[in-house]
Amino acid sequence: MTKRQERAIAEIKESLRVKQALIDRAGILVEIADQIALALVKGNKVVLFGNGGSAADAEHLATELAGRFMKDRAPLAAVALNSSTTALTAIANDYGYENVFSRQVSGLVKTGDVVVGISTSGNSKNVIAGLEEAKRKHAVTVAFTGSGGKLREIAQYVLDVPSRQTPRIQECHITAGHIVCSLVEEALFGGGRAKR
Repeated sequence: MTKRQERAIAEIKESLRVKQALIDRAGILVEIADQIALALVKGNKVVLFGNGGSAADAEHLATELAGRFMKDRAPLAAVALNSSTTALTAIANDYGYENVFSRQVSGLVKTGDVVVGISTSGNSKNVIAGLEEAKRKHAVTVAFTGSGGKLREIAQYVLDVPSRQTPRIQECHITAGHIVCSLVEEALFGGGRAKR
């Protein structure tokens, strides 16, 4: 076996080790899914945001809800605030990058909406500001984060991945997000799975 193969195997094993920890977080995943399903039933929406890879995760999960995940079903009200470069650049230019999410949350979020902030460090200033504004708007606040950071102190529901390695945290975030989407679909549309 080559050193490169050994390196690949070591990274796979570390990814599996961190993902194994999600088993201990099954309860919080169910709670997050229940909050989202309840909000959607009441006519509220899900708002997600993050930076970089976490922005991609926010868009990915919003699309799974608004489009479809495993079932052919009605679309669900979900949006990623980081998907508009026009909004991001205009708000950053006029109010500073730390306000790109809080400004949108202030205008879009209503009482009872679910707001999901994603940050692997848990310390992204704009994600923190977005969740703080969501709390002021009486939204349900959710954080997807790593093993540290201020987000854990702000959000009502926290999925904290026990790692400080950004790639491993991101891998767990998308796995956790897929589980949440599956549970939401099951809660709202029944347990059967449609073929893709």
